[in-house]
Amino acid sequence: MYQTFDVTARPDQGPPRLAALRKELTTEGLDGFLVPRADAHQGEYVAPHDERLSWLTGFTGSAGFCAVLQEIAGVFIDGRYRTQVKRQVAADYTPVPWPDVQLADWLKDQLPSGGKVGFDPWLHAAGQITSLTKELKGSGIALVQCENLVDRIWEDQPAPPMNPVAAHPLDYAGESAADKCARLAKGLRDAGQAAAVITLPDSIMWLLNIRGADVARNPVAHGFAILHDDARVDLFMAAEKLAGLKDHFDASVTVHATEDFLKAAAALNGSVAADSGTVPQIVADKLGERLIPAGDPCALPKARKNAAEIEGSAAAHLRDGAAIVEMLAWLDAQGPGTITEIGVVKKLEALRSADPSLRDISFETIAGTGENGAVMHYRVTEETDTTLEDGHLLVMDSGGQYLDGTTDITRTIAIGTPGEEERAAFTRVLQGMIAMSRLRWPKGLAGRDIECIGRMPLWLAGQDFNHGLGHGVGAYLSVHEGPQRLARTSHVPFEPGMILSNEPGYYREGAFGIRIENLLVVETAPALDTSDPERDMLCWRTLTFAPVDRRLVNASMLTADEKDWLDSYHQEVLAKIGPQLSPAAKAWLDAATAPL
Repeated sequence: MYQTFDVTARPDQGPPRLAALRKELTTEGLDGFLVPRADAHQGEYVAPHDERLSWLTGFTGSAGFCAVLQEIAGVFIDGRYRTQVKRQVAADYTPVPWPDVQLADWLKDQLPSGGKVGFDPWLHAAGQITSLTKELKGSGIALVQCENLVDRIWEDQPAPPMNPVAAHPLDYAGESAADKCARLAKGLRDAGQAAAVITLPDSIMWLLNIRGADVARNPVAHGFAILHDDARVDLFMAAEKLAGLKDHFDASVTVHATEDFLKAAAALNGSVAADSGTVPQIVADKLGERLIPAGDPCALPKARKNAAEIEGSAAAHLRDGAAIVEMLAWLDAQGPGTITEIGVVKKLEALRSADPSLRDISFETIAGTGENGAVMHYRVTEETDTTLEDGHLLVMDSGGQYLDGTTDITRTIAIGTPGEEERAAFTRVLQGMIAMSRLRWPKGLAGRDIECIGRMPLWLAGQDFNHGLGHGVGAYLSVHEGPQRLARTSHVPFEPGMILSNEPGYYREGAFGIRIENLLVVETAPALDTSDPERDMLCWRTLTFAPVDRRLVNASMLTADEKDWLDSYHQEVLAKIGPQLSPAAKAWLDAATAPL
């Protein structure tokens, strides 16, 4: 299996590790040390070698950080993880609701007389350090670059990953690496920039049409790149990873040892573009005044999927949808009290693995029943494995990494007979998902402008959820991809070709969770009879096809338009997915997609 169910961190491991780290603080003459989730490449997901936050605290979420002081250790987590962190960290750690509480304000409260707070300059983006330094001005608190103190005490730290890199075929990529480099190099010249430094692994993978395996669930390889304004690329990556790419790179790509990257960055002439939100502070130090905070040049081009990438993603979703439906049909045939969460995960992975183009799951499958469903990023282990009982809801959030696309789908399923409170909340979540799916909006709007559409039915009932409505998704790349998001904090306008998730939810801690998720692609909206001729409009096309559990829908709460949308969607699911199914699953789908 791709997924395991081992307990990777325990709360009782945290206190002795915290004590050891505090001894190092004393040795170094520091009052604190910052432990981020990030690695040197600033991707969301990290290799075992870089799981410092999890190793130290026990917290396994994909975002957050710890500020270790001599008397307090704050674990900063956003709304997605406020239930999870309570389960995972010992009382020696203090959960801090972030970004409601900012690190600078917290440090000022905890170090009122000032102090020295150390950080590893490889693991913090330049923009983060610049902002934090500004916010701490006048407090007497100084940020001090130092070696990584967690690495110093982590005696059995895994080695950095050295997995092979493979070429990503042009049929799937839709554009050659040479053409991408030429297109982006022209942008550098037009902006008067001599080069761009690229640190995000998925950007390097996209630019050079390669895929790796250094990070579980994400087909990326660790390395750095410098794109020059004449379209040359210096790639800094371990040679052993690239052994299978003998004929892939042309003469414009030169491979160097990873340890040569800093020296090469320091030797660049002219203005150098980099994303201050991802370039490590140590790299920014080497670039100095030459650094232009112009953003990652690959970010937007990568987000605007071309025709081949969209076609591949759509095809992957149809095959993935068939596996989901086979899973749902199997699940319905099991009686309440007969299977557990691990059984669900194993069955779903086995069904997906029948597809020869599957290379991995796209993240650890979330299969949370009962109160586990309220843990938004719940990961089942042998210790937490829970039986699906009558009246439970099961939140099943999963995806696959296929050669032609990345999938991400969530369905909430009734086990036995659901309660009326659960059905009402589910219906509001469904109404939010439908509202966003149906939306047409003027070109130029961003996530902050339209995200509330998916929350309104919950807001009207005095309810909400503590995560964004949606995230960008890569093309056989990271399942979480920027810069576009369906979130109130996103200022990036949507453009045709962008793929995003649409996933409203509702979570009652200690009771149940609900989430429904489809992936959508942005398209130019067809004109209507009432359309203003001078106004360009955009809309969504749904990529995900699997039924919504009708047993959880309170049809009396839906408008006629909402009922029509759901019935039409279900008929499309039946038409697209039905021909791929086993006879038993097809019979189940016939009933599951019957009109309301």
